[in-house]
Amino acid sequence: MASDLKNTLTGEYIGIQLWVIIVVCLGVVCVAVLVVSLWFSFRKRSRSPTSLLPMSRVPKVSEEIKEIVMDEGSFVSLNDRLSDKESEKVLIQSENGEDTGSFNRLEKEGAQLGEEGPTGRPSFYKPSSHHLSAPSPPLSGLPQFSHLGWGHWFTLRDLQVATDRFSKDNIIGDGGYGVVYRGLINGTPLAIKKLLNNPGQADKDFRVEVEAIGHVRHKNLVRLLGYCMEGTQRLLVYEYVNNGNLEQWLHGGMRQHGYLTWEARMKILLGTAKALAYLHEAIEPKVVHRDIKSSNILIDENFDAKISDFGLAKLLGAGKSHITTRVMGTFGYVAPEYANSGLLNEKSDVYSFGVVLLEAITGRDPVDYGRPENEINLVEWLKMMVAKRCAEEVIDPMIETRPSTSALKRALLTALRCVDPEAEKRPKMSQVVRMLESEEYPVPREDRRRHRIRTGVGQAESNRDNSDTDKSDNPDDRRTHGA
Repeated sequence: MASDLKNTLTGEYIGIQLWVIIVVCLGVVCVAVLVVSLWFSFRKRSRSPTSLLPMSRVPKVSEEIKEIVMDEGSFVSLNDRLSDKESEKVLIQSENGEDTGSFNRLEKEGAQLGEEGPTGRPSFYKPSSHHLSAPSPPLSGLPQFSHLGWGHWFTLRDLQVATDRFSKDNIIGDGGYGVVYRGLINGTPLAIKKLLNNPGQADKDFRVEVEAIGHVRHKNLVRLLGYCMEGTQRLLVYEYVNNGNLEQWLHGGMRQHGYLTWEARMKILLGTAKALAYLHEAIEPKVVHRDIKSSNILIDENFDAKISDFGLAKLLGAGKSHITTRVMGTFGYVAPEYANSGLLNEKSDVYSFGVVLLEAITGRDPVDYGRPENEINLVEWLKMMVAKRCAEEVIDPMIETRPSTSALKRALLTALRCVDPEAEKRPKMSQVVRMLESEEYPVPREDRRRHRIRTGVGQAESNRDNSDTDKSDNPDDRRTHGA
């Protein structure tokens, strides 16, 4: 029997002995089993990260990240300049009580730059029953804090999943510097700005926004929550503000939900003024936004303003009255001295704010070529109307309940002071806050004091001149003195 088995195995089939064929087949089966098992193992391991976002895992910080770390020593602490007694007045907390990092906020005389705006939601006419839902808290369910000392680190995969791979359906804004998507992570809505992948420019824009608002906290500033840097991708993650922007409410799609009342407009502008006062006067180095316009003033569900888009912002260090830079901004909002010379300081933002204030009062665009020639430029047209004593005619006709004469006059005079062609004559933003809040003629106390001093000196000189003239005109007096 053994010989029969041997003869069978040694028999040739297709020129190959049977035992060789059996060994080859067994080898192929073993290799196939091994390959299939490895494939299943690899597939299981590759699919496991997609089931849950790796929110608790913080990637290792690359050398590229370390290059853009902010040098906290460059931010001069205002507390170091105060005596021990004065330092007790320094606040180092944000709106919700968190540490604001290297920025310190002072309780200044006059306007309280970080205080709450007018309480209560302003009434506004709503022809539709559309309900504007409130956003979730901006910090719930987000990744751990990054190694940079502020904000959250997001992986590119986190943001791809949050935006459905940056779907066009999730685009909520775009511009020359990037596209903004609405994203959702663990139930928290976010605004994710994907910077355009231009060589060098994306890194520059990223640094600008991080340096400008990475550490600052104010209720009227859109909060930068975190960022992503992977390869050539640069993304910034902001809190999501769900009620449109001022431009949309004045000229665009949000008007289908109703028209802003005068009170709502002034609340939005007052919040904007407080945020700019904070950026200009309460932190070191001061931040010049450089692109204040109605589309960059977002509005939340309580009709509070939130300034956004710091892509053009510049930092102005202590002791610097201005910087020279390439002219950037939006036509119609740019201050004349900046457009002509490139000299930039916080008064450029004041001018832009004045234009936005006029835009809110009149409901007109800053530049509108569809209007008659003398009405194309909003600032020049309004100056002409005020000179003709036709101020009542400039108010937006969409405002059903017109403001009082004093309220309209106060807003117009404040705006006209902000758009003064001479930068040094424009008020500070803290003075603008007081003007908008005051019930009196909007002239800051400092200006009134200088005016009284100037008037007093002028009166004294006038009296002295009159006295000298009287003496010179009386010949008897001259003879008496001559004797």
